[in-house]
Amino acid sequence: MNIENAKSQMRKGMLEYCILLLLSERAAYASDIIQKLKEADLLVVEGTLYPLLTRLKNDGVLAYEWQESTQGPPRKYYKLTDVGHSLLQQLDEAWCELENSVHVLKDKSGQSVHAQC
Repeated sequence: MNIENAKSQMRKGMLEYCILLLLSERAAYASDIIQKLKEADLLVVEGTLYPLLTRLKNDGVLAYEWQESTQGPPRKYYKLTDVGHSLLQQLDEAWCELENSVHVLKDKSGQSVHAQC
């Protein structure tokens, strides 16, 4: 098993949830989203983010508005819709269930519940 591939797949699976978490605080420009994800060690490139933002917008999860910028042309800021807030709540519940399941399995295997980071 290639650990880097496994880690990449785990990140991809969490990316949508993490974007919704970021946008639950406030609307954000795509470059700001990428920067915050990188700060959280979730390596993301524009080629990954933009198609995901477009899909989420087409699904009614996100909306956007254009805002003037002091550093060039207007920028597209993404924000959660009511559907997005509802999806985020469902993903929060799913994350808690998944986290609990992993902790149960780690406890049964004798591994420490909390990994050292």
